[in-house]
Amino acid sequence: MNHIEDYQKAFIDYLDNFIQERHPKNLYDPVNYILNLGGKRLRPVLTLMACDCFGSDYNKALDAALSIEVFHNFSLVHDDIMDDAPLRRGKETVHEKWDINTGILSGDVMLIMAYQLFENYKPETFQALAKLFSKTATEVCEGQQYDVDFETRDDVSIPEYLKMIEYKTAVLVGGAMKMGAIVAEASEEDQDAIYDFGRFLGIAFQLQDDYLDAFGNPETFGKQVGGDIIENKKTYLYLKAKEFASEGDKTKLLDWFSSQPEDASQKIEDVKKIFTETGAKTATKEAVEHYTEKAFSLLKMLNISEEKKQVLKQFGLGLMTRKV
Repeated sequence: MNHIEDYQKAFIDYLDNFIQERHPKNLYDPVNYILNLGGKRLRPVLTLMACDCFGSDYNKALDAALSIEVFHNFSLVHDDIMDDAPLRRGKETVHEKWDINTGILSGDVMLIMAYQLFENYKPETFQALAKLFSKTATEVCEGQQYDVDFETRDDVSIPEYLKMIEYKTAVLVGGAMKMGAIVAEASEEDQDAIYDFGRFLGIAFQLQDDYLDAFGNPETFGKQVGGDIIENKKTYLYLKAKEFASEGDKTKLLDWFSSQPEDASQKIEDVKKIFTETGAKTATKEAVEHYTEKAFSLLKMLNISEEKKQVLKQFGLGLMTRKV
Protein backbone atom coordinates (compact mmCIF):
# COMPACT_ATOMS: atom_id res chain seq x y z
CA MET A 1 0.00 0.00 0.00
CA ASN A 2 1.27 3.46 -0.88
CA HIS A 3 1.02 6.72 1.04
CA ILE A 4 -1.67 9.28 0.18
CA GLU A 5 1.08 11.60 -1.08
CA ASP A 6 2.11 8.97 -3.65
CA TYR A 7 -1.41 8.83 -5.09
CA GLN A 8 -1.66 12.62 -5.10
CA LYS A 9 1.66 13.06 -6.90
CA ALA A 10 0.85 10.40 -9.50
CA PHE A 11 -2.54 11.95 -10.13
CA ILE A 12 -1.30 15.55 -10.37
CA ASP A 13 1.46 14.49 -12.79
CA TYR A 14 -1.17 12.76 -14.93
CA LEU A 15 -3.47 15.78 -14.72
CA ASP A 16 -0.64 18.09 -15.77
CA ASN A 17 -0.12 16.02 -18.91
CA PHE A 18 -3.87 16.11 -19.61
CA ILE A 19 -4.04 19.90 -19.33
CA GLN A 20 -2.77 21.21 -22.64
CA GLU A 21 -3.54 24.00 -25.05
CA ARG A 22 -6.50 23.10 -27.25
CA HIS A 23 -8.58 25.08 -29.72
CA PRO A 24 -10.85 26.95 -29.68
CA LYS A 25 -9.11 28.55 -26.72
CA ASN A 26 -12.29 30.17 -25.37
CA LEU A 27 -13.75 26.68 -24.91
CA TYR A 28 -10.71 24.91 -23.44
CA ASP A 29 -8.91 27.65 -21.50
CA PRO A 30 -11.70 27.72 -18.87
CA VAL A 31 -11.43 23.91 -18.59
CA ASN A 32 -7.70 24.14 -17.92
CA TYR A 33 -8.30 27.03 -15.52
CA ILE A 34 -10.76 25.19 -13.26
CA LEU A 35 -8.69 21.97 -13.31
CA ASN A 36 -5.63 23.98 -12.27
CA LEU A 37 -7.34 25.61 -9.27
CA GLY A 38 -6.32 22.76 -7.01
CA GLY A 39 -8.63 21.50 -4.31
CA LYS A 40 -8.32 18.41 -2.14
CA ARG A 41 -8.23 15.93 -5.07
CA LEU A 42 -10.04 13.64 -2.65
CA ARG A 43 -12.05 11.67 -5.19
CA PRO A 44 -9.27 10.72 -7.63
CA VAL A 45 -7.02 9.75 -4.72
CA LEU A 46 -9.76 7.40 -3.51
CA THR A 47 -9.99 5.80 -6.96
CA LEU A 48 -6.25 5.09 -6.96
CA MET A 49 -6.31 3.92 -3.35
CA ALA A 50 -9.19 1.49 -4.00
CA CYS A 51 -7.44 0.03 -7.04
CA ASP A 52 -4.28 -0.45 -4.96
CA CYS A 53 -6.28 -2.04 -2.12
CA PHE A 54 -7.47 -4.81 -4.43
CA GLY A 55 -3.94 -5.68 -5.50
CA SER A 56 -3.74 -3.94 -8.86
CA ASP A 57 -1.26 -1.33 -10.08
CA TYR A 58 -2.97 1.94 -9.21
CA ASN A 59 -1.53 3.60 -12.33
CA LYS A 60 -4.10 1.58 -14.31
CA ALA A 61 -6.82 3.61 -12.58
CA LEU A 62 -5.45 7.04 -13.53
CA ASP A 63 -7.92 7.53 -16.40
CA ALA A 64 -10.86 6.62 -14.15
CA ALA A 65 -9.50 8.94 -11.44
CA LEU A 66 -9.12 11.75 -13.96
CA SER A 67 -12.66 11.18 -15.21
CA ILE A 68 -14.01 11.62 -11.68
CA GLU A 69 -12.02 14.83 -11.19
CA VAL A 70 -13.08 16.30 -14.55
CA PHE A 71 -16.73 15.48 -13.78
CA HIS A 72 -16.48 16.95 -10.28
CA ASN A 73 -15.06 20.19 -11.66
CA PHE A 74 -17.69 20.29 -14.42
CA SER A 75 -20.35 20.18 -11.72
CA LEU A 76 -18.61 23.00 -9.82
CA VAL A 77 -18.57 25.25 -12.92
CA HIS A 78 -22.31 24.81 -13.37
CA ASP A 79 -23.05 25.02 -9.61
CA ASP A 80 -21.19 28.34 -9.47
CA ILE A 81 -23.35 29.69 -12.29
CA MET A 82 -26.52 28.57 -10.49
CA ASP A 83 -25.32 30.11 -7.21
CA ASP A 84 -23.94 33.25 -8.91
CA ALA A 85 -20.77 32.56 -6.92
CA PRO A 86 -17.92 35.04 -7.46
CA LEU A 87 -15.12 32.87 -6.05
CA ARG A 88 -14.02 29.23 -6.18
CA ARG A 89 -11.01 28.20 -4.05
CA GLY A 90 -10.21 31.87 -3.56
CA LYS A 91 -10.08 32.65 -7.30
CA GLU A 92 -12.61 34.01 -9.78
CA THR A 93 -15.20 31.48 -10.90
CA VAL A 94 -15.22 30.54 -14.58
CA HIS A 95 -18.38 32.50 -15.41
CA GLU A 96 -16.97 35.59 -13.67
CA LYS A 97 -13.58 35.37 -15.39
CA TRP A 98 -15.17 34.74 -18.80
CA ASP A 99 -18.99 34.86 -18.99
CA ILE A 100 -22.03 32.66 -18.33
CA ASN A 101 -22.25 31.24 -21.86
CA THR A 102 -18.59 30.24 -21.76
CA GLY A 103 -19.13 28.61 -18.35
CA ILE A 104 -22.06 26.56 -19.64
CA LEU A 105 -20.28 25.39 -22.80
CA SER A 106 -16.95 24.66 -21.11
CA GLY A 107 -18.80 22.68 -18.47
CA ASP A 108 -20.61 20.72 -21.18
CA VAL A 109 -17.36 19.72 -22.88
CA MET A 110 -15.88 18.63 -19.53
CA LEU A 111 -18.74 16.16 -19.09
CA ILE A 112 -17.98 14.71 -22.53
CA MET A 113 -14.24 14.59 -21.76
CA ALA A 114 -15.00 12.66 -18.56
CA TYR A 115 -16.75 9.94 -20.58
CA GLN A 116 -13.99 9.86 -23.22
CA LEU A 117 -11.43 8.85 -20.60
CA PHE A 118 -13.14 5.46 -20.22
CA GLU A 119 -12.26 4.68 -23.85
CA ASN A 120 -8.74 3.77 -22.68
CA TYR A 121 -10.07 0.61 -20.97
CA LYS A 122 -10.99 -2.77 -22.44
CA PRO A 123 -14.69 -3.11 -23.44
CA GLU A 124 -16.01 -4.88 -20.30
CA THR A 125 -14.23 -2.41 -17.99
CA PHE A 126 -15.42 0.51 -20.15
CA GLN A 127 -19.01 -0.73 -19.89
CA ALA A 128 -18.89 -1.17 -16.11
CA LEU A 129 -17.29 2.25 -15.57
CA ALA A 130 -19.70 4.04 -17.93
CA LYS A 131 -22.73 2.38 -16.31
CA LEU A 132 -21.61 3.42 -12.81
CA PHE A 133 -20.66 6.90 -14.03
CA SER A 134 -24.07 7.49 -15.64
CA LYS A 135 -25.91 6.42 -12.48
CA THR A 136 -23.65 8.56 -10.28
CA ALA A 137 -23.83 11.64 -12.51
CA THR A 138 -27.64 11.43 -12.62
CA GLU A 139 -27.83 11.21 -8.82
CA VAL A 140 -25.48 14.21 -8.44
CA CYS A 141 -27.86 16.24 -10.63
CA GLU A 142 -30.83 15.02 -8.57
CA GLY A 143 -29.02 16.03 -5.38
CA GLN A 144 -28.35 19.50 -6.80
CA GLN A 145 -32.05 19.88 -7.66
CA TYR A 146 -33.07 18.84 -4.13
CA ASP A 147 -30.65 21.47 -2.80
CA VAL A 148 -32.21 24.15 -5.02
CA ASP A 149 -35.73 23.08 -4.01
CA PHE A 150 -34.83 23.27 -0.31
CA GLU A 151 -33.92 26.96 -0.62
CA THR A 152 -37.61 27.91 -0.89
CA ARG A 153 -38.99 25.34 1.55
CA ASP A 154 -39.43 25.75 5.29
CA ASP A 155 -40.41 22.12 5.94
CA VAL A 156 -37.22 20.26 4.98
CA SER A 157 -36.84 17.13 7.14
CA ILE A 158 -33.63 15.51 8.38
CA PRO A 159 -34.16 12.39 6.17
CA GLU A 160 -34.68 14.63 3.12
CA TYR A 161 -31.52 16.57 3.92
CA LEU A 162 -29.50 13.37 4.34
CA LYS A 163 -30.79 12.08 1.00
CA MET A 164 -29.79 15.38 -0.64
CA ILE A 165 -26.21 15.26 0.63
CA GLU A 166 -25.97 11.56 -0.21
CA TYR A 167 -26.84 12.30 -3.84
CA LYS A 168 -25.06 15.63 -4.19
CA THR A 169 -21.81 14.62 -2.47
CA ALA A 170 -21.58 11.07 -1.15
CA VAL A 171 -22.42 9.00 -4.24
CA LEU A 172 -19.46 10.57 -6.05
CA VAL A 173 -17.14 9.48 -3.24
CA GLY A 174 -18.60 5.96 -3.36
CA GLY A 175 -18.44 5.96 -7.15
CA ALA A 176 -14.80 7.04 -7.10
CA MET A 177 -13.89 4.09 -4.89
CA LYS A 178 -15.95 1.59 -6.87
CA MET A 179 -14.26 2.72 -10.09
CA GLY A 180 -10.89 1.79 -8.58
CA ALA A 181 -12.31 -1.61 -7.66
CA ILE A 182 -13.70 -2.10 -11.19
CA VAL A 183 -10.32 -1.33 -12.77
CA ALA A 184 -8.70 -3.78 -10.33
CA GLU A 185 -11.29 -6.41 -11.37
CA ALA A 186 -12.41 -6.95 -7.78
CA SER A 187 -15.45 -9.17 -7.14
CA GLU A 188 -18.92 -7.58 -7.34
CA GLU A 189 -19.30 -8.05 -3.58
CA ASP A 190 -16.09 -6.12 -2.96
CA GLN A 191 -17.09 -3.45 -5.48
CA ASP A 192 -20.41 -2.93 -3.69
CA ALA A 193 -18.82 -2.92 -0.23
CA ILE A 194 -16.16 -0.34 -1.16
CA TYR A 195 -18.91 1.77 -2.79
CA ASP A 196 -20.93 1.81 0.44
CA PHE A 197 -17.79 2.50 2.45
CA GLY A 198 -17.18 5.58 0.31
CA ARG A 199 -20.83 6.61 0.35
CA PHE A 200 -21.03 6.63 4.14
CA LEU A 201 -17.69 8.44 4.35
CA GLY A 202 -19.09 10.99 1.90
CA ILE A 203 -22.09 11.68 4.12
CA ALA A 204 -19.78 12.07 7.14
CA PHE A 205 -17.55 14.37 5.06
CA GLN A 206 -20.45 16.68 4.16
CA LEU A 207 -21.78 16.76 7.72
CA GLN A 208 -18.28 17.67 8.89
CA ASP A 209 -18.27 20.42 6.25
CA ASP A 210 -21.57 21.75 7.68
CA TYR A 211 -20.01 21.74 11.12
CA LEU A 212 -16.78 23.45 10.04
CA ASP A 213 -18.70 26.12 8.13
CA ALA A 214 -20.07 27.34 11.46
CA PHE A 215 -17.41 26.26 13.96
CA GLY A 216 -14.21 25.88 11.93
CA ASN A 217 -11.07 27.95 12.39
CA PRO A 218 -11.11 30.79 9.80
CA GLU A 219 -7.35 30.43 9.36
CA THR A 220 -7.52 26.75 8.38
CA PHE A 221 -11.03 26.24 6.97
CA GLY A 222 -10.27 27.95 3.66
CA LYS A 223 -13.73 29.47 3.31
CA GLN A 224 -15.61 32.20 5.13
CA VAL A 225 -16.80 30.78 8.45
CA GLY A 226 -20.55 31.31 8.76
CA GLY A 227 -21.10 31.28 4.99
CA ASP A 228 -24.03 28.84 5.25
CA ILE A 229 -25.61 31.01 7.95
CA ILE A 230 -25.27 34.15 5.82
CA GLU A 231 -26.88 32.33 2.87
CA ASN A 232 -29.71 30.91 5.06
CA LYS A 233 -28.77 27.33 4.13
CA LYS A 234 -30.82 24.66 5.86
CA THR A 235 -27.90 22.49 6.94
CA TYR A 236 -27.94 19.61 9.39
CA LEU A 237 -26.98 22.08 12.15
CA TYR A 238 -29.95 24.31 11.31
CA LEU A 239 -32.43 21.44 11.07
CA LYS A 240 -31.30 19.94 14.38
CA ALA A 241 -31.42 23.34 16.08
CA LYS A 242 -34.95 23.86 14.77
CA GLU A 243 -35.92 20.40 16.07
CA PHE A 244 -34.43 20.93 19.56
CA ALA A 245 -35.08 24.65 20.10
CA SER A 246 -37.53 26.21 22.55
CA GLU A 247 -40.31 28.27 20.97
CA GLY A 248 -38.34 31.46 21.69
CA ASP A 249 -35.11 30.21 20.12
CA LYS A 250 -37.01 28.69 17.21
CA THR A 251 -38.67 32.05 16.45
CA LYS A 252 -35.31 33.81 16.68
CA LEU A 253 -33.70 31.21 14.38
CA LEU A 254 -36.48 31.51 11.79
CA ASP A 255 -36.26 35.31 11.92
CA TRP A 256 -32.51 35.24 11.29
CA PHE A 257 -32.94 32.74 8.43
CA SER A 258 -35.43 35.02 6.69
CA SER A 259 -33.07 38.01 6.79
CA GLN A 260 -30.02 39.23 4.88
CA PRO A 261 -28.39 41.94 7.02
CA GLU A 262 -25.56 43.92 5.40
CA ASP A 263 -23.34 43.23 8.41
CA ALA A 264 -23.87 39.55 9.17
CA SER A 265 -21.55 39.34 12.19
CA GLN A 266 -24.39 39.56 14.76
CA LYS A 267 -26.46 37.04 12.82
CA ILE A 268 -23.57 34.55 12.74
CA GLU A 269 -22.89 35.02 16.45
CA ASP A 270 -26.55 34.59 17.48
CA VAL A 271 -27.18 31.58 15.26
CA LYS A 272 -24.01 29.81 16.40
CA LYS A 273 -25.13 30.40 19.99
CA ILE A 274 -28.48 28.75 19.22
CA PHE A 275 -26.68 25.85 17.48
CA THR A 276 -24.59 25.32 20.62
CA GLU A 277 -27.27 25.81 23.29
CA THR A 278 -29.87 23.61 21.60
CA GLY A 279 -27.42 20.72 21.27
CA ALA A 280 -27.39 20.89 17.46
CA LYS A 281 -23.61 21.35 17.49
CA THR A 282 -23.12 18.17 19.53
CA ALA A 283 -25.71 16.26 17.46
CA THR A 284 -23.89 17.14 14.25
CA LYS A 285 -20.57 15.86 15.57
CA GLU A 286 -22.36 12.68 16.68
CA ALA A 287 -23.82 12.26 13.19
CA VAL A 288 -20.33 12.58 11.68
CA GLU A 289 -19.13 9.82 14.01
CA HIS A 290 -22.21 7.67 13.26
CA TYR A 291 -21.68 7.67 9.49
CA THR A 292 -17.94 7.20 9.85
CA GLU A 293 -18.58 4.12 11.99
CA LYS A 294 -21.10 2.83 9.43
CA ALA A 295 -18.35 3.13 6.83
CA PHE A 296 -15.85 1.31 9.06
CA SER A 297 -18.31 -1.53 9.70
CA LEU A 298 -18.11 -2.39 5.99
CA LEU A 299 -14.35 -2.94 6.13
CA LYS A 300 -14.76 -6.42 7.61
CA MET A 301 -16.66 -7.45 4.45
CA LEU A 302 -13.76 -6.56 2.14
CA ASN A 303 -11.48 -9.32 0.89
CA ILE A 304 -8.28 -7.38 1.49
CA SER A 305 -5.53 -7.60 4.10
CA GLU A 306 -5.90 -6.16 7.59
CA GLU A 307 -3.08 -3.75 6.76
CA LYS A 308 -5.08 -2.33 3.85
CA LYS A 309 -8.21 -2.10 5.98
CA GLN A 310 -6.23 -0.05 8.50
CA VAL A 311 -5.08 2.32 5.74
CA LEU A 312 -8.71 2.90 4.72
CA LYS A 313 -9.71 3.36 8.35
CA GLN A 314 -6.97 5.92 8.97
CA PHE A 315 -8.04 7.81 5.88
CA GLY A 316 -11.62 7.89 7.18
CA LEU A 317 -10.51 9.07 10.61
CA GLY A 318 -8.50 11.83 8.94
CA LEU A 319 -11.64 13.06 7.18
CA MET A 320 -13.68 12.93 10.38
CA THR A 321 -11.18 14.99 12.38
CA ARG A 322 -10.13 17.39 9.60
CA LYS A 323 -10.05 21.14 10.20
CA VAL A 324 -10.23 22.22 6.54
